[in-house]
This record gives sequence, structure tokens and C-alpha cells, in this order.
Amino acid sequence: MFRGSIPALVTPFRDGTFDEAQFRALVDWQITEGSSALVPCGTTGESATMSIEEHNHVVRVCIEQAAGRVPVIAGCGSNDTKVALEHMHHAKAAGAAAALVVLPYYNRPNQDGILLHYRYLAEHCDLPIVVYNVPARTVTDISVDTLAQLALLPSIIGIKDASGKVERVAAQRLACGSDFCQLSGNDDMALGFMAMGGVGCISVTANVAPRLCALFQTACAEGRWADALLLQDKLFPLHAALFTDASPGPIKYAMARVVPGFPADLRMPMTPPSQASRDAVDAALVHAGLI
Repeated sequence: MFRGSIPALVTPFRDGTFDEAQFRALVDWQITEGSSALVPCGTTGESATMSIEEHNHVVRVCIEQAAGRVPVIAGCGSNDTKVALEHMHHAKAAGAAAALVVLPYYNRPNQDGILLHYRYLAEHCDLPIVVYNVPARTVTDISVDTLAQLALLPSIIGIKDASGKVERVAAQRLACGSDFCQLSGNDDMALGFMAMGGVGCISVTANVAPRLCALFQTACAEGRWADALLLQDKLFPLHAALFTDASPGPIKYAMARVVPGFPADLRMPMTPPSQASRDAVDAALVHAGLI
């Protein structure tokens, strides 16, 4: 089971091209700082702007650089079921521990369509699947009942829940069982999510504050809620600032401020964050003691 602080890795680009050397250095830094697993090619990694070949290359580089030190949960989602399956087959061959598969976006399938999508993937590839529910981006939302049906499949092992509904942690635990891995997809809600029975967070903030996020997750896991609250207060302005403009613009700006030489380049149609957003990120980085 996955747990702890798991960064949804940004993908460094330089002059429009994947900066492999910088990405390998990022993987090493994350592991050294205490991240418990890594997610390449998620939303934060700008997977929507990558070709299939580039996407698979980034996943392969992450797994190769991690070298078994921490597990890699490869972003494999698509609104095309067969493209998602292609990503899963590649991730499995490359050595991924699991696939993070977002609900099909734009198509807006109903609950039967969601079941069909994940069942097809589970039947055609035995790589473990973490369902990713993020209605703000996909419009679709998975019901507790639908998730419970999927949890009966051996290879569907957990959920990254970015629904914004903390009460679902309890409902999903009762419906899917206590062994079903529930990971928060919202940094700002992670404290409540953990208190309700979550086991970790697939995090944007952990890109730039990996040690603080790892310490926060450890405090939660050990039931040291007073310590966790102090860390939450230290990190909360950063959690908020990183979404003051379209993500991943603010987190890439933050990375460039904290990590020497890290490129803040974004792929179209994303643009650099506004001045107000940059100011908020700067203030939050100071509050967290990162600059």
C-alpha cells in the first residue's frame, strides 16, 4: 500500500524540450528529502501536452532514476480507454508499481461508463490501479457505490481523491474496506483527510517542500496531531498560493525560486502566473522558511 508524501512531479521543460538531467536531479532530491513514492506524468506534470512517446519516456526516466528506492505510480490516464491501456502496458514494462488513472475527462461518462473504463483496464493489464477523482478538471465524479464496485477488482487498490469532499474518506472506507488505499489529492485538506482515515497525499506542494510535507505526513501517521497542525499552519499559505493561478504555473515558479537552475517553462496553452500569484507564492515560501 502507498502512503505518506507523494509528489505529483512537475516536468521540467527547457526551450520546449524535456530537461531530462533536471528531472533526474528532481527525482534524487525528492527521495533524499523523504518522499515515499513518486508520480510522473500526472496533471501537474503537464501530461496533457505530451505525445504518447514523450509521456512514456518521462515515466521510464523516473523509474530508472528512482532505481527501486521508492515506488513509482505512473500517470496513465486518458479519456480514450485504449490510450490509457497503452500507457499502462508501457508503465508495467518499465517497472512502475502502479498506474494513476484519472476519470475520463471531456467525454463525461455516466457511472456505467466509468465502470466500463476501469474494468476494461483491469481486465487487460494487471498493473495495480489508483483511481484519480478530480471533478474540477474532469467534470465527471465517481460515486461511492461505483468505487465500491471497482474495489472488488483485485488490481484496483486505491483512490487519489481530489473531490474536495473530506467526508468521502469515511464513506469510501466503509464501502471499500479499510485496506483500500485513500490518498488525498488536495494539499490544503490533507490534515482533515488524514484524520478521517486517509494514508497519504499525492501532492503539488511536495514538489517544492518535500521535507516539510514528508514530516507532516509522518506526524499524521503517528497520531501526533499537534505537530501536524503546526506543519499545516506552516504550509497552508503555500498550499493556497500554488493555486492562485492555473496550475502548474505557480508551482513551476516556486521551483525556480527554490531550486537553482530549475526552469519555469510551461507548455502552451499554459502561461506564466500573474504578478499577484507570484507575490503570493513568494510570501508563502518565506512563511514556510523555504527562501
